[in-house]
Amino acid sequence: MFARPLIRLPAVRAFSISATCRHSGPTTGASSDELAHFAELAETWWDVGGSQRILHKMNLLRMDFIHQTLRNNWKTLPNSNFKKSATDDGFLVPGFSLDLFPRDSEIRRKSQQRAEQELQQLYSSAKLEVLDVGCGGGILSECLARQPYTNRVRGIDLSPDVLEAAQAHRKTDPILVKKLDYRLIELEKLKENKEQYDIITMFEMLEHVPYPSEVLKEALSLLKPGGLLFLSTINRTFVSYFTTIFMGEDVLKVVPKGTHTYSKYINESELRAWFEKRTDCDVLASEGCLYIPGVGWKAGGPVQMGNYLMSVRKRVN
Repeated sequence: MFARPLIRLPAVRAFSISATCRHSGPTTGASSDELAHFAELAETWWDVGGSQRILHKMNLLRMDFIHQTLRNNWKTLPNSNFKKSATDDGFLVPGFSLDLFPRDSEIRRKSQQRAEQELQQLYSSAKLEVLDVGCGGGILSECLARQPYTNRVRGIDLSPDVLEAAQAHRKTDPILVKKLDYRLIELEKLKENKEQYDIITMFEMLEHVPYPSEVLKEALSLLKPGGLLFLSTINRTFVSYFTTIFMGEDVLKVVPKGTHTYSKYINESELRAWFEKRTDCDVLASEGCLYIPGVGWKAGGPVQMGNYLMSVRKRVN
C-alpha cells in the first residue's frame, strides 16, 4: 500500500481567453476575503522587516525587469521622444539592484558613466504616464514615481486601509507629492474617464482576483498603442505550492497566513497563450524568479516553476 501524501494540492480554476464572469457587477475587483486579509497588513506595509519584507525585496527584481524591458523597447514607447543619432548603436538602462561587475572595475565605471550621460539626455524629454494596478501600500508606485522618465504615476487599489498607508508614506517625500497619486477605484472605471497610459503594472496581483482575464482585458484597453504592460504572478505547480504556501506561510511564516490561494495561481504557459491568442499585443519577455529562505530572491530561473515576471507590448495599429 502506498503511503498517503503529506501535501495534497487543492483544486484549481480554469484560466482562458474566453473565461468571463457571470454577473453584471465589477469584474476586476478582489473578493471580500482578499480585501480583509490585506487590510490587516496595512499597518506594517512599510516595515521592511515586517509582514511585507519579502515584497520589499522582490521590488528590486521588479525594477530590474522594468528597466531591462525599457532598454530594449524605449524607442517604441509613446511619449518617450526617442531620437536616435546616426552613430548611436543603442543605449543602456542600468540595472536597479544588480552589481554586474566588481566595484573597482574599470568596465563598470565606464559603463555607469556612459549610461548616466545617455539616460540624462533621454529622460529629460520623456513624459511617461504610469498606472500601478493593485498598488497596495505603494512600494512599487513610489519607486516608479522617483524615476526621471515618469511624468505621473497613479496607483489604484480596492482596499481603503492599504491606500491610507500609501497616502501617509507618500507625504514623507515632496517629490512624490507632485508626481504620485492614489485612487480607490475599480480598473474598469478608469476607462469611463478615457484615461490612457504608457506603462501599466500589475505585480503580484492576478492571483488575488476572481477573473484575471477580465483584469487583463481592461488593462490593455487603457494602454496606449506601443505601451508596455508589466505583470508578475505564480505558476500553479507543486514547487510553487511548497515554497509559497507550505514553507512560506505554514512552516517559516515569512509570508502572512492566507496571503496565497493555490487555486488562483496561473501558469506562465497559460498566460502566454492568452496573450498570443489576442491580436492587439505581443509578449516581449518572461523571467522566472524564486525566493530562497536565507538567501533572498533569485532571478533567471525556469519560468514554469515558481514566480515569474512578464512584459507585454500593445501593438500599434
